[in-house]
Amino acid sequence: MPGGEPPAYTAGMDAPDRTGPGPLTDSAWFWGLAFSLTALFAIGLIAPKFAIRQRQVEGRFLGRQAAADARVRRAAGLPAADLAEGARDRDEVQQDRIVPLWTLASGAAAAAAGSACMLWRERRRPQISR
Repeated sequence: MPGGEPPAYTAGMDAPDRTGPGPLTDSAWFWGLAFSLTALFAIGLIAPKFAIRQRQVEGRFLGRQAAADARVRRAAGLPAADLAEGARDRDEVQQDRIVPLWTLASGAAAAAAGSACMLWRERRRPQISR
């Protein structure tokens, strides 16, 4: 081996080449960032219609819930509940949604921030190709 050829087990094992990062679209973090930003944009577009539709859906839900409670009270022989006591002002209820849109928006924003951080980290790290 001294002065001769390198050992057979090292054949083809040259030093790794350091290259730049590949195309941006090859990264899963890029697509995570793209889709989460698209989701945030879509949430911003649907927010006004969502509020109106959600108010209708939740109003029907609360009405069905009150009707079911009234049926249970009648079946148990209890006196009917005064619905005026449980009534709330419409403007007060409007701000207090059962399913608020900010939860979905904050999830998409967290996904976008995490994807952007990981994409940045992936792109600044030197790539090693063998």
